[in-house]
Amino acid sequence: MPNFWQQINKPILALAPMAGITDSAFRQLCRLYGADVVYSEMTSADGLFFEGKKTLEMLKFEKAEQPLVVQLFGKDPAKFGEAARIVEKSGAGGIDINFGCPARKVVGHGGGVTLIRDLNLCYQLIKQTIDNTKLPVSVKVRTSIKSKIGKKVTVIDFLKKMADLPISAVMIHGRSYEQGFSGEIDYQMIKEAGKYFKGTILANGGVNSPEDAKELLKKTKADGLGLARGTYGRPWLFQQIKDYLKTGKFEEPSWPEKKQIILKHAQLALKTKGEHGLIELRKHLLWYVKGLPNASDLRTELVRVESIKDIEKILAEIHG
Repeated sequence: MPNFWQQINKPILALAPMAGITDSAFRQLCRLYGADVVYSEMTSADGLFFEGKKTLEMLKFEKAEQPLVVQLFGKDPAKFGEAARIVEKSGAGGIDINFGCPARKVVGHGGGVTLIRDLNLCYQLIKQTIDNTKLPVSVKVRTSIKSKIGKKVTVIDFLKKMADLPISAVMIHGRSYEQGFSGEIDYQMIKEAGKYFKGTILANGGVNSPEDAKELLKKTKADGLGLARGTYGRPWLFQQIKDYLKTGKFEEPSWPEKKQIILKHAQLALKTKGEHGLIELRKHLLWYVKGLPNASDLRTELVRVESIKDIEKILAEIHG
């Protein structure tokens, strides 16, 4: 199968994987507004191996989302081979392996970013995946984590260990595990990764505006960016970044335009997940109205919506 990473014009703008956020509806919206690649929510390799109904549901997507990368998490190499085969059968464009998640419930079971404390295990997880699929395989990591004896294990150590594996892309979150989602981005570490990895490198972390995006690209020399929390309530950020990098200017959608985007999101959520999709949409609705003069009152109403009509009624009262 073709390696789509090599076919996208740089800089590549990707929607980074986020649990509970990057479902099909949001992915479709981000593709519509400029994302070159979209990642799924974190998908359990164990869940796929045991053919769990909820996990298999996460593999459903629309053609408009391609290239879609399904991100796997887990820690048992034996499960990753079968998981890779299942993802390939789903028609997805690529597979990613999570070595970066700092969430307590993930690291508590020895997954996510804590995996890079054992580079031999990481190697086996990646190798099992690559050996069982023709899809391009990528990974997501953080800059570093301290081992249990206090020694720092870095993304450079990781890349050196994986040097002989045909990994297609690496998304590097520019903070250590200990930093979580705050603190300075380690631009130099991401830039240095380019010496040890010749595939696609995506820089991730701290991109909340087109200006942030330009700075991160400039300081890291990365091939592209993985956008995450900066897209909360702002799926149009991808297009703004593209416009800014090309012309030095970008436009903020008007409130009437934002209303149409919100309704489009709601319709996609309803189509892909039914009424439950609108319940899950509530958090996105809160992000969309952030910063409005009466945001507090709006939030009180939006957390109760159960239908498209509910959303339309509330939006009709907002004049921006």
